[in-house]
Formats: sequence, structure tokens, C-alpha cells
Amino acid sequence: MSSDIEKWLEEAVIRYNQVAFIEADPISIPHRFSRLQDIEIMGFWAAMLAWGQRKTIINKSAELIELMDGAPYDFIRHHQEVDRKPFLQFKHRTFQPTDTLYFLEFFQQYYRRHDSLEDAFARHLQPEDEHTEKALIGFHELFFSLPDAPERTRKHIATPIRKSTCKRLNMFLRWMVRQDGKGVDFGLWKRIHPRQLLMPLDVHVDRVARRLKLLQRKQTDWQAVLELTGRLRQYDPGDPVKYDFALFGLGVLEKQTGGFL
Repeated sequence: MSSDIEKWLEEAVIRYNQVAFIEADPISIPHRFSRLQDIEIMGFWAAMLAWGQRKTIINKSAELIELMDGAPYDFIRHHQEVDRKPFLQFKHRTFQPTDTLYFLEFFQQYYRRHDSLEDAFARHLQPEDEHTEKALIGFHELFFSLPDAPERTRKHIATPIRKSTCKRLNMFLRWMVRQDGKGVDFGLWKRIHPRQLLMPLDVHVDRVARRLKLLQRKQTDWQAVLELTGRLRQYDPGDPVKYDFALFGLGVLEKQTGGFL
């Protein structure tokens, strides 16, 4: 049975890991850019806004690009306080202007000292680490290390310490780290290895994983992420998160058709 599941997952990865699926997915936002920093900034922001309908996520992310004059990195580096005023109108579900302004502040402070957002994660990780837990914890601490960081904004940046699945951060890392030549994930970061990545566990992936008996833990939490990724690592130790394409794709298909099994 296990070999049947593996074969099925491999076939689903091939089916869904294609450029044709980019347009309808939030990853389309960073794909609008070619410069590393633009991809990082808008990839991160699109990932952090990724809850709700995908069309809405894409539209709200595009609104941010517009507010940054179509050039996120240049805007982040050089904008003045007065240039933040239009962002006071930006909202997405529970993501409010206070959160938006802090994101702008963090990015500006960070990119004035660093060339890439990769260091914000990779500095906390060793090559021998099994997965990215330390990177996520360290990034969360760094992100909220500025004076007067709003307490309310913390709910928008997950951390394993709160036992969160960290779905959006894990998705962002997948985008930045995986490189398979298929044209979907960017593979721009080299200090984190694909084998260290963890599954972005959302409702679609959770449902399919449980149906396939890849996930036994009752709670959908950080331990569930570790359990599921561990199971998938048995199929591909070097790139377990490639199966995100399969589980998410099958989950969306199930929702649309009423069942895939």
C-alpha cells in the first residue's frame, strides 16, 4: 500500500508542479519580479497574507505592489515616513494598518543592513540540523526585535514555540529554497537545504494527508508538521516538501469535485 501511495504522490507532483498553475496561486506575486530582493519582499508578504480565497490574496498583494510604486525593494530602501500614509488604508482580513506599517519598518531597517532576507533565517540554522525549526524561531525573534513592535502583529508571524503549524512561513521557505528546474519554486537561497524544509500544513494538505494515513496526530499543530514531513521524507529524503504540490493539489481537487478517492 505504501508503494502505491508513493507512486500516486509522485504522479500528482508531476501533474501540479507546473508553470501553468502559477497564475492562480499567490506565488504568482513574486514571479512578477526578477530581482532577488523584490522576490523576497513580495514573496514574504504574499505568503503572510495567504489565508482566504487565493484570488483575494493575489489582489491584495498586487495592491501592496502598487502602493510601493511597482518597485518594492527600491521603495523599502528609500521611502520616507510621509510615504507610508497611503498604507493606512491597506487591510486584509485581520491584517490591519498597524501590521502593515511594522512590516515596512522591519523591512527598511533590515535591508539597510543586509542584502538578502535569507540571512534572517539561515543565521539560526546549521547544515546538520534536521529541519528549519530553529530558523523559524530565530526569525520570529528577529522580526519583533525592533523597539515598539506591536503585540497584535505577532499573530501574523508564526513560531513553533506557540505550537503553530507555521504554514505560511514554511510555504515561503519552499518558494525560496526548492530548485527543481520546473519554474515554480525559485531556489534562490542556498544556505538552507531542501531536505531541511517542512510541509506547509493547511486544511487541504491536512485533509488529504489524513485520508492517505500519512498523518495520525489528532491535533493540527507543529508536531503534526514534523510527523507528516517525516513520513514524506521516507519517500524522498532530499526533497520531502515537493509533495506539497501533490497534497495541496489533490486537496483542492477534492474540494472542487467532492472527492478524489
